[in-house]
Amino acid sequence: MTAPTPSQDVHATAPGEDLSGLTAAAAQFAAELSFDDLDAEVLQLSKRCLIDGLGVMLAGSEQPGMAPLESFIQAEGGAAQSRLLGLGGRRAAATRAALWAGTAGHAMDWDDTQLAEGPGRPYGLLMHPTVPPLAAALSVCDLVAAEEGRPVDGRRFLTAFNAGFEVACKIAEAINPDHYMRGFHTSGTIGTFAAATTAAKLIGLDAGGVARALGVAASMAGGIRAGFGTMTKPLHVGRAAENGVTAALLVRGGFTANEEALDGKWGYLAVAGPGGEPALVRERFGRPFTMLSPGVSIKPYPSGVLTHPSMDALLFLLRDEGVTADDVARVTLRAGRNVLGPIRYRIAKTELEGKFSFAFLLAAIILRGRCGKAEFTDDFVASPECQAMQQKVETAFDQQIEDMGWDRIRSRVVVETTDGRTLEHWADENYRGSPHNPLSDTDVEGKFRDCAAGLLDDARVAAVLRAIWDFDRLEDAGSLLDQLDWRA
Repeated sequence: MTAPTPSQDVHATAPGEDLSGLTAAAAQFAAELSFDDLDAEVLQLSKRCLIDGLGVMLAGSEQPGMAPLESFIQAEGGAAQSRLLGLGGRRAAATRAALWAGTAGHAMDWDDTQLAEGPGRPYGLLMHPTVPPLAAALSVCDLVAAEEGRPVDGRRFLTAFNAGFEVACKIAEAINPDHYMRGFHTSGTIGTFAAATTAAKLIGLDAGGVARALGVAASMAGGIRAGFGTMTKPLHVGRAAENGVTAALLVRGGFTANEEALDGKWGYLAVAGPGGEPALVRERFGRPFTMLSPGVSIKPYPSGVLTHPSMDALLFLLRDEGVTADDVARVTLRAGRNVLGPIRYRIAKTELEGKFSFAFLLAAIILRGRCGKAEFTDDFVASPECQAMQQKVETAFDQQIEDMGWDRIRSRVVVETTDGRTLEHWADENYRGSPHNPLSDTDVEGKFRDCAAGLLDDARVAAVLRAIWDFDRLEDAGSLLDQLDWRA
């Protein structure tokens, strides 16, 4: 296939094309979804998403950007409705608790990625689907438990989580991919619909109420890619969670909204796409669940999924050829615009910039043989050895790779050694975390342990993992917040 360019509206709406019915289909699906609709495979995948999502929230809660957010929430005060994840039982308004958990969940850019299925959808550029609905569910379950006088159990939590996850993934699949190419950050925009749906489901809104919550969310969904490499990027996901909860609570209180806000010439798809193909998904909510097919990619590295195949390619090359950091004279990453375009920093000075800098990401692989929580620190990024190695790493646009299309993340790593050798390794679809080579359950648990390192002891980690694998039999879903309180 020929790769679409940012100027091509490959899925723009033609005059007279039907842009209707998506809101109603999403709302009906969410309102009618029951726990019995979640088969064993979806439940297993849901639990993997919870382990991964709670892990990255935990790790993210100690990131530098969270300190000013914590000060902001504390200074603001307000109702003590919901616990703030990791903060020793401290409470805030449910909307602010969602803001906190959502921002923490994306603070390290380590949360999972929705995989595209429709034609022309650039691979890996839809949304991070777990954190917005998970943050909403965590904050709202405390609120609901207080109002109802009984805890939200694991089955109810999982049903609401899946409702939001599925609705958002299908909307992301339906919208014109130009939405992202023009500069919207899909996890911040479409993530708002995930959180609104999950919150609406948990508080018991009917189909009309869910539609109105989506209507409010449509006017609150935002986030632009100019914020990448700064604390604002994870705030997009926090705001998605917060705005989704706000939308649902407003509707519960009688707030009105357009019940067809995703549809028509002034609806979200037309305005923010522009356009889309709701017919691709309108009859397919839960048929199958996106979580099941085409699936999600759980990230091995805390950076954009577009960088992972290249990082793995370099890792494997160095191991196979026995090349050490002292042997590296120069590294060139060759790729198309879908890979090079979003990765904006030539040399990273901070860990936030490092998430969008191939020079840093490949330098970390060369120097440490890994790129995890310990490497994503300002001290390591700014260290003399890392800065020097980054100078040896370059990227180059490759027309041959561009012409192969954007349906996969393709690149080629070229290493020149100090003894005159030139070594090459192609990145392919079998990178770790891909649908062709997914992380095992043991790998997902290992990632959680990495996230929890220095925050939770081994016994607490083991208890959290046991609780999540047994989540559908958990009487109090909110009890996980107690177990994740690293400041307690």
